[in-house]
Amino acid sequence: MSKKSLNKANLTALGAERLAELLLEVATGNAALQRRLRLELSAAQGPGEVARDIRKRFAALRRATGFVEWQGRRKLVQDLHAHLTMIVETVAPDDPKTAFDLLWTLLDLAPGIHERADDSSSDIGDVFLDALTEFEEIGPRAAPDADTLAERIFAALMENEYGQFDGLVDALGETLGEMGLETLKALALADEATPLPESDEHGGPGLLLGPSGLARHHAIATDMKRLRIDMILRDIADLQGDVDAYMRRYRPDQLRMPLIAAGVAQRLLAAGRAEEAFGIAKAARTAAGERGQNTYELDDVHIDCLVALGRTDDAQAFRWASFERILAPYRLRDFLKALPDFEDIEAEERAKAIALAFPDIHAALVFLIDWPDLALAAKLIEARSDELDGDAYEILTPAADALDGSHPLAASLARRAMILFALNAARSSRYKHAARHLRECEATDAAIGDYSPHHDHEAFVAALRERHSRKQGFWSQVG
Repeated sequence: MSKKSLNKANLTALGAERLAELLLEVATGNAALQRRLRLELSAAQGPGEVARDIRKRFAALRRATGFVEWQGRRKLVQDLHAHLTMIVETVAPDDPKTAFDLLWTLLDLAPGIHERADDSSSDIGDVFLDALTEFEEIGPRAAPDADTLAERIFAALMENEYGQFDGLVDALGETLGEMGLETLKALALADEATPLPESDEHGGPGLLLGPSGLARHHAIATDMKRLRIDMILRDIADLQGDVDAYMRRYRPDQLRMPLIAAGVAQRLLAAGRAEEAFGIAKAARTAAGERGQNTYELDDVHIDCLVALGRTDDAQAFRWASFERILAPYRLRDFLKALPDFEDIEAEERAKAIALAFPDIHAALVFLIDWPDLALAAKLIEARSDELDGDAYEILTPAADALDGSHPLAASLARRAMILFALNAARSSRYKHAARHLRECEATDAAIGDYSPHHDHEAFVAALRERHSRKQGFWSQVG
């Protein structure tokens, strides 16, 4: 390995003094790096000094009001991650109580930061999620008073505007213990029984909203309060293994929504209540069918219910029907596993025949590539290449890569579909990828002995040049 390579060994050989000089040089004018270096210097003096510096930084973030432009968002995320790492790795081992409070302070920063920064990529939210999950390990060692912690959790979840405290009850369930969970439950039930006060229509918001606006405002606030209390009580019920208490936090109409019904049915199954689980899943499937919704979320639990009830033939029939409908590889595998010996080969061949004739060629291609049966995937493409949608690059690109070595004609046909889409639709953002696909087609040309009934590579390129000669943004990248 070259002694000029940027790696730990080569940099260590420069010596501490030279590295310090380089760091100071690089840190000049870089506030984020300067903060990180100060944190490292504080860490060398012990967790107490680190905690003081972290508190100072958090206080500065709380006071900040300027909008974080997209260029500064990455630095903000790095800064937050660096402070979270220091809390977990430097403070927590020696002082879990302080680390616990610092984690909470970091989560409390979420509203102010979200108001100042765009988080469409969710990387800021991911920092807060990472911080929340650290409560699971640090909480029991910090050992806060259970009742005080319950009050703190309740207050946080009732003001959980940006979702930074979602999952807090589960993360701190062990720390709360049974006594803390009961205190939290009592707080939620007491608040549920206390209606929100009516807004003063003669002052404050009433001056702007008017009586009808105030009524709507009050109704929205009441609904939000109910949703938050329901979430808290469901999380407590899960930790206590009380499936009836969990179910009570949903209205009857909610229990007919696929995702909710699936979650409830799974909990009933785990509690050994298969008949009830089946009833919940069946009612939700019926309601979804009436609304024209798919029932994918319910299919797995429906099968689990049938198996738990000993209705293995019905479970097999459902697996097969589900496979025929969506070509899910996992559904077919489960079906084949449950068959007697030697019957699985015949069933697999029937499944592949269904895939070859499936109306949606892209679903069929995904199945055959994932199964895998590359020969059949190639046969599918070669027979139905005119049905390929070149805009489905997330399917065609990995399919072409998988077929490249053993089935070059099918790989080229998949790439041609993407090239034609990019040029026909004048998608200039795709020209770079289309040019790469054309070069890949050229690279596999020699391995294709017979293109029939498709045009060979030379004829395909000639047709492209004739029809799209003016798209220089594409041809300049082909080379």
